[in-house]
Amino acid sequence: MSLEEYKGVFIFAQQVDNELSSIALELLGKAKNLAEDLDEKKVTAVLLGSDVKGLVDKLAEYGADRVIVVDDPALKDYRTEPYTHALASVINEFKPEILLVGATAIGRDLGPRVSSRVHTGLTADCTSLDIGDFPLEPSPARETKHKQLLMTRPAFGGNTIATIACPDFRPQMATVRPGVMQKIDPIKGAKAEVVDYNPGFEENDCYTEIVKIVKEASAVADIQAAKILVSGGRGVGSPENFKILEDLAEALNGTVSCSRAVVDSGWKPKDLQVGQTGKTVRPQLYFAIGISGAIQHVAGMEESDIIIAINKDENAPIFDVADYGVVGDLNKIVPALTKKIKEALAAKG
Repeated sequence: MSLEEYKGVFIFAQQVDNELSSIALELLGKAKNLAEDLDEKKVTAVLLGSDVKGLVDKLAEYGADRVIVVDDPALKDYRTEPYTHALASVINEFKPEILLVGATAIGRDLGPRVSSRVHTGLTADCTSLDIGDFPLEPSPARETKHKQLLMTRPAFGGNTIATIACPDFRPQMATVRPGVMQKIDPIKGAKAEVVDYNPGFEENDCYTEIVKIVKEASAVADIQAAKILVSGGRGVGSPENFKILEDLAEALNGTVSCSRAVVDSGWKPKDLQVGQTGKTVRPQLYFAIGISGAIQHVAGMEESDIIIAINKDENAPIFDVADYGVVGDLNKIVPALTKKIKEALAAKG
């Protein structure tokens, strides 16, 4: 493999039912930053699907300089084999230096298969991406390689952080957790170069047949879309005690979320978990109630606009990242706060 042949930063632009997933736009934002650090002029989005050309302009508005479109009826709905064949063919033809894929249900299935198909490595579920030297600590026994993609992810169940590189193979591939990277402000009217590419599709034994698609609305709120989150930890005391958090969230028109300890205890579903092993959130207002503030939790919410912590332990680490902190019994503070908020809203009419 000649590494010099591989140039540019590519992202897989996931779409479902001809609607771009938010992660595609988040990846474009990060790809722009990485391209600047590599002195690259273009960011390329790879768009797979059927009749998807109408999505090109939106990709351009969010930072794509070029869009490679693979448009074929075989790609109408996600199936592992045709999507793997399409994306691997794009890599072999256009030779990107970096390829980013969203760590969604689709991306977690597609990314590893593509990396295996093109004989490169993949770092899964990344929370941070940077360009730098590898190894991180220079050693006379090992050559330092410059301008490598440094991929950071939680490891050992979120108990430590690992930074991984792929210095000897290309492309450098990573799946990236949704909600971690930030979209750029859309550039209205921006246009991208469009490249039509079709590697051809021949059904084989690996092709699955979709018999029926059943869509069911989730009963659990999407905490990544919430502007106000009222998050509870083990300090809340019991699943029944979450009722006072739910009352506060209702008064604020917000959503309840939780820490890993709450999920591990079976009090709340995994979809509501904030943190490295849960979801990364960026609400305008984040209440951390009865949450100690372990680094694994903080990594999932520290980019919130305003953080308010309520904890009886004045030395809890959560106060180090909070904009406002209240030391005391949450069983007294939260109901009182809820009451004041309701009174203030009632006074406004």
